[in-house]
Amino acid sequence: MNSPPTSIPITRYIGLDLHKHYIMVGGQNHLQQWVLRPRKVPTSRFRDWASQNLKPGDSVVLEATGNTWDIYDIVAHPGKVRQIAEARVKTDTEDIKRLITLLIAGIVPEVWVPPMHVRELRSLISFRWRLGKQIAMSKNRLQSVVQRFNLEPPEGHLFADMNQSWWEAQSFSELTGFQVDLDQQIITVLEAQKAKIDQTLAELSDTAPWADDIVFLMQIPGFGILFSMIVLAAIGDVSRFDSPKKLVGYAGIGAGVHDSGMKHQDKSITKQGRRELRWALVEAAWGAVRSDPYWKAQYQRLSKAKHPSKAIVAIARRLLVSVWYILTNREPYRQADDETIAYKMMIWSQRMDEKALNGLTRQQFIKYGLLRLGVGQDLARIVRNGVPRRIAPSEEVLALRPDLRPPG
Repeated sequence: MNSPPTSIPITRYIGLDLHKHYIMVGGQNHLQQWVLRPRKVPTSRFRDWASQNLKPGDSVVLEATGNTWDIYDIVAHPGKVRQIAEARVKTDTEDIKRLITLLIAGIVPEVWVPPMHVRELRSLISFRWRLGKQIAMSKNRLQSVVQRFNLEPPEGHLFADMNQSWWEAQSFSELTGFQVDLDQQIITVLEAQKAKIDQTLAELSDTAPWADDIVFLMQIPGFGILFSMIVLAAIGDVSRFDSPKKLVGYAGIGAGVHDSGMKHQDKSITKQGRRELRWALVEAAWGAVRSDPYWKAQYQRLSKAKHPSKAIVAIARRLLVSVWYILTNREPYRQADDETIAYKMMIWSQRMDEKALNGLTRQQFIKYGLLRLGVGQDLARIVRNGVPRRIAPSEEVLALRPDLRPPG
């Protein structure tokens, strides 16, 4: 948050009610007298309005909505205002006074302002999410065609390339065939776009500032490049959560509680938080349960007393607690030995092309990840399913990445 020296007293309280094409602005003093009558400012002209009207003694409140951060960047220019707070307060053009009243009373909750690189990653992940929804809609329509005409679907995945000839052999009416062709084209095009995004995420995963954190997350069972980047984008800066409980609440996977008189009742998860973070954690939890003996045993134990869906959410919650401790303490994942972590590094390397590997071979990248975690310095190979895989020697990697060499 950019603020002038705290010696400058607050003289005006400015409220900004954000709409699609305009911003409702208004200001009062501490006596709740209007010093800036409410007015509409077109969004396209807001930057000029802010430079001409905002003063160093202003305290500004704005609601959190789609273009909040763009407006924040304009308002938060160094020296512009005394204080900026953001609140999830829904207002309309007649209700800006209530927003300012909250600001004057000092009860507007301040929220973390994500830096630009976090915003851009969130935007890319959101774009990928929307592509996935569009793909799912097309697949659902094609599934409905199969059901409507009582067709016998081919073996394997209905939308796999190997089954394209099956679709071409069907005798649809002209209009139905037209729609089927369009949905197939949509799937092909959007899947290719998703693949490009995934490749970009892979390249970003080993570049600053994400590389310093993702190396810790990639070692956790169930976490791959996609889920790790989603989690990092959602969290932003883990230090803003002073306990794992706060992070769990932010993700919306903490259990709700109803207290009334002598009655105490546990409720389902709050679902108040970042939706994509909850989705990634649940998907990672399923992956951990399928691939890791420790988490499989935890899930089986929980499933004896809980519905499977609640049990997997409990696993997701525990994984997020592990994320908090691992990122906060910068430590390796405690449930894994060096070889298991090396195997995770190998999977990571296989998801990246030569550009994303930044000049390292895959064997070197595995040891590079181990050295960054401070483990596996002497590990020379991985054995999985009876197949040994070589790992580059530490000295070979240190020659290429001397910054990892211990001082002295």
